[in-house]
Amino acid sequence: MFASKLTRRGAVSASAGLALALSMTACGGNVADSGAAADGSEFPSGPVSLTIGQDPGGSTDRIGRALAENAADPLGVAIPVVNKPGANGALATKEVAGMEPDGQNLILLNASLITITPLAVSEEEAVSLDDVEVITGISQDDYVLVANADSGLKTMEDITSADKKFNFATTGVGTGSQLAQALLFKQAEVEGTDVPFDGGSPAMTALLGNQVDLATIQLGEAMPQIEAGKLTPIVTFSEERNQYLPDTPTAVEAGYDVPVSQYRAVAAPKGTPEPVLAELKEAFTAAFESEKYKEFNEQNLFTPTQIDGEQLAADWKGYAEKYKALTEEYGVDLGGEK
Repeated sequence: MFASKLTRRGAVSASAGLALALSMTACGGNVADSGAAADGSEFPSGPVSLTIGQDPGGSTDRIGRALAENAADPLGVAIPVVNKPGANGALATKEVAGMEPDGQNLILLNASLITITPLAVSEEEAVSLDDVEVITGISQDDYVLVANADSGLKTMEDITSADKKFNFATTGVGTGSQLAQALLFKQAEVEGTDVPFDGGSPAMTALLGNQVDLATIQLGEAMPQIEAGKLTPIVTFSEERNQYLPDTPTAVEAGYDVPVSQYRAVAAPKGTPEPVLAELKEAFTAAFESEKYKEFNEQNLFTPTQIDGEQLAADWKGYAEKYKALTEEYGVDLGGEK
């Protein structure tokens, strides 16, 4: 089975995390009493906080910090990063969405939260793009299916002919990692058990320790171990071969309809004045064009996807519809109450 339920303990922890985050916000920072004018004429009135709903050190955190660092000078104020992990970013997103729409508090969005997590949680828990104002798309980060090099697994044919049930690690419930791996095994008619972890790093650690047979993680996190010869890439889940792993076929090339990548964007609370959004976008565009930020993308294997909010919303809606159709077609249950 490919079902992974959110546990009662997880729900309690998530609620506690949200309560703590709200209490911390109330103690200071750029929140509702910012004093900014409704038309945005006093923006920015101080540092602009960028909240990230994932732990420090992962791909989302790294790109968020790089973006904040390079956009600070064009914006004219500091952009401190605040990590508030939980529920694949849902807790942080809902918190920022409920703040004063003055541009002083932003959220870094993962597409999986919008396009995949709703397939794994109840309607009340799901997050929608309608809750925020998307400022700009940022990047594409591809997933790769990897095996421990000692396993001898090198191709999908090796997996399908192994005649065994595999334990596969994913980066969590409702993530692109879980969806890609579950769809692949369903289409390949391979028996597998989903073992969700809280991010790519622990999933990769479990694979290196032979606690699981395979893992689907983001390429930037896997590449150092691939280059070290400790992990073997089987397929990537992008629509076309990843520029940083050109010798590895895509799942599509291998005959499976599983195009799943991670996309990211920056958003503000709904109702943020248009002049504020325009000023923020101008600062982020300047960051995109800086040599330092371009070098960061290359070093971390990110593919820039710097599209405007309207185009991003249309793209993400299309992905959500495709993923829903695929899960229904192949009977994949990500653990939600639908």
